[in-house]
Amino acid sequence: MTVTETVPARTDTCATAPRAHPRPEGRDHYTISEVAAHTGLTAYTLRWYERIGLMPHVDRSHTGQRRFSNRDLDWLAFVGKLRLTGMPVADMVRYAELLREGEHTFEERQELLESTRRDVRARIDELRDTLAVLDYKIDFYADARRASERA
Repeated sequence: MTVTETVPARTDTCATAPRAHPRPEGRDHYTISEVAAHTGLTAYTLRWYERIGLMPHVDRSHTGQRRFSNRDLDWLAFVGKLRLTGMPVADMVRYAELLREGEHTFEERQELLESTRRDVRARIDELRDTLAVLDYKIDFYADARRASERA
């Protein structure tokens, strides 16, 4: 038996890997407190992201309350990954601006991400070197303890 998988065209440039915490089925509107609980970000941080242009336009209810969508949560997950890379906030805001400008900015967005990837790889190399030093020291102490126990 052959299984064929149809992959939809990638139109959402904010898409991320599968979510660690699934969202309720059929829901696409969240309050700021629900988003804060889901993402671990504070309501203040979410408002700040919106104010500086890092967060795209967030819909509002008839009472003016922010109503975040699943797409907003996907974007925040991506921003979280960018934060983990150490990308400066100014670069994240620039990336968000380029995204809003449209497809003609693909090259500049790619360059931004490639630069960040180079930085991440350099940090990984540094961490591997650091890990090797730690492994050496741990082995040294383990060997010293075994030697003292035999004596």
